Amino acid sequence: MRRMALDLPLLLLPGVGFLVLTFGLPLYWAITGSLGLGADGTGFTLMHLADIFLETKFRKGLMMSLYYAIAPTVLTLFVAIPLAMLLQKSFPGRKLFNGLYKIPLAIPSIVAAFMVLTLIEQGGFMDRVLVHIGLSMPKIVRDQFGIGVILSTLWKDIPFMTLIIAGAFGAIPKDMVPAARSLGASRTRAFLMVELPLAMPGVTAATLLCFVKSIGNFAAPSLLGPAYPLPLSIQMYDAYREGDWIAIYSMGTVLIIVSFIVLGAYYALTARTLQHMKREG
Repeated sequence: MRRMALDLPLLLLPGVGFLVLTFGLPLYWAITGSLGLGADGTGFTLMHLADIFLETKFRKGLMMSLYYAIAPTVLTLFVAIPLAMLLQKSFPGRKLFNGLYKIPLAIPSIVAAFMVLTLIEQGGFMDRVLVHIGLSMPKIVRDQFGIGVILSTLWKDIPFMTLIIAGAFGAIPKDMVPAARSLGASRTRAFLMVELPLAMPGVTAATLLCFVKSIGNFAAPSLLGPAYPLPLSIQMYDAYREGDWIAIYSMGTVLIIVSFIVLGAYYALTARTLQHMKREG
């Protein structure tokens, strides 16, 4: 028994050690550096973190980072759930479709950004096609709303989120929906009261992963986004080129804190919504 108690920590050591080295130490350095406790600091202070909220370029950059994370994640969710439901059905060409929709997963983000740049920018491929019928593309690259960034992110994230959510829906026992329908539930009500709550762990995991990935997006905002305000991911790179590690630590720590707040609010909202749906059911 004692040997078994020792075997478990030894088996976990490689994985846990890898996470500590690759995630724990950088996180520790970022937090301590932002508080002035790192090698470059002069002592404990909250001013470095406060500067992110007080200085206009950092504050607007934080808002832009959240916008680039929340907007694509929400839009992706509304597309991925119907696609995941569709993949549970049998239809002609399902196997082909099941393979084709995953293609963007193999495409690097910077390639996806260049695709948007060459296809839909004013003067790009689509614009040259539309000019023959007297139309032109609106400005959706480097516009103030970052539409090009959102489109690029959607193209990459929809198959990723669909793959996770489809697995969650596929794990639901096949007799659950017919049972609900036999008790008088409509197709929509069966989805909202039975399928969606059972698949919610997968939906939540997919939403979390897409949000975390998007809030640190660099390639698409740098190529397709407006020149100002720049998201914190780009400002962190600029600070790195200038050797301003305190600013890097502070921006990284603020992104971590804000991400936890947003994700906590999302978890609370989904839990409250599910409880309300159960009471209504």
